[in-house]
Amino acid sequence: MPSTGPGGRSGLGARVRVGYGLGSFATGTFGTVPGLLLLYYLTDILGVGAGLAGLLVFLPKAWDVLLNPWIGSLSDRSTRTRFGPRRSWMLLGALTMPLCFAAMFAAPGLDGGPAAAYVAVLFLLTASAYACFQVPYVALPAELTADPDERARVMSWRVAFLAVAILLSGAVAPLLAGATAEDRGSPGGYRLMGAVIGALLAAGMLAAVAATAGTRSVLRATSEPGLRAQLRAARGNAPFAWLLGAFVTQAAATGLMLAGTQYFATYILDRPGATTLLFICLIVPSLLAMGLWLAIGRRAGKRNAAICASLCFLLGALGAAAGRELPTALIYGAVAVAGVGYAGMQMLPMAMLGDAIAADAYTSGRRRAGVFTGLWTAGETLGLALGPGLFGLVLALGGFASSDADHRVAQPDSALTAIVVGFGALPAALLLLSLPLLARYRLTEAELVRLRDAAGAGPAVRSDGTA
Repeated sequence: MPSTGPGGRSGLGARVRVGYGLGSFATGTFGTVPGLLLLYYLTDILGVGAGLAGLLVFLPKAWDVLLNPWIGSLSDRSTRTRFGPRRSWMLLGALTMPLCFAAMFAAPGLDGGPAAAYVAVLFLLTASAYACFQVPYVALPAELTADPDERARVMSWRVAFLAVAILLSGAVAPLLAGATAEDRGSPGGYRLMGAVIGALLAAGMLAAVAATAGTRSVLRATSEPGLRAQLRAARGNAPFAWLLGAFVTQAAATGLMLAGTQYFATYILDRPGATTLLFICLIVPSLLAMGLWLAIGRRAGKRNAAICASLCFLLGALGAAAGRELPTALIYGAVAVAGVGYAGMQMLPMAMLGDAIAADAYTSGRRRAGVFTGLWTAGETLGLALGPGLFGLVLALGGFASSDADHRVAQPDSALTAIVVGFGALPAALLLLSLPLLARYRLTEAELVRLRDAAGAGPAVRSDGTA
């Protein structure tokens, strides 16, 4: 339970910080495994055409663009429950999403069109259940503390666990699926992977619900009366709008690289098992760089630090784009450089989001964190879904030939070019597009403190909506 000090500052205990961060085992895993393996599972295990597979990976997540703001609005208004306005929805997602995820990778003896339909329906259900957890989960930091620096510390815990989840799931999921140096995977391996990763998802979600129970909201605000009014307010919040645009663009770049990792390892490095090493090169530097970006953010401001992190990731993506010409060691080095930038790209925008939500509450007196994070997670989901969709389109344009689990088809030179374009060149281009958007975010830490002090430090509100 946070203790509120002068000016509304709130020092959070280790249980809340660590417990909140544990939820990233779920968000990091779900953000990684489908983006890493689902497109490959469809094209190289179930024999679905690359263009159709890319569309099926994109459409269920596009549904979240409509669903997430609605869930956010409901979590803002549903305050009179035993678990509070956020945790009741988080618990619903924790109990349903892991089961849907496991079933998604357990197509019962299907291939081609029937397999595509099965996976599409299960992916839709999984994404919907995930939204029930993710939207209120992302809303919590703005309500846990009024201190911008404390919010950044909370985000550092979250991103640290996120990086560990990405490393574990990105390394372990292909091994469980059977995608080793000698094998590209099997239907039975993917079923095992789905069950194990589903259990990891459940553990992270339930831990976050339990650890943050009983915390108080530091925002003295009332709920906005309806979704339409909340959406109008979010649209008029300039810092949020520019930050969201940059984050969605960068999420699409990340989604492209995730979707291309297994293809890059299999067809460019000629080592299907190299997926694990590529992830180690991405995530270990990310973990080591967390403190660096936190320090740069404090000294230069979160926005300037986020721009530097984006440039770092851009440099790594350009190295990956030259994957057919560079020695293998240099390719791994380029991925490591991208990993250093990835840490800042994840931690800093999330802390900036919390600042934008808090600024809105200070100036409006309204509880709208849910709809802001609903739009945010919808944008993130859309961006991560656009990545595999774009990668599938690039593969189709490059003449990539799909196969099943028993036969590996030789690819034309145009398909190999398409793989490096999708894995490196397109992500680099998207990073360039995101930089002007990020530069338009102008909510400084000093301005946020001024707004907080002007609003005054009201009494904390319990998670169930009572004082």
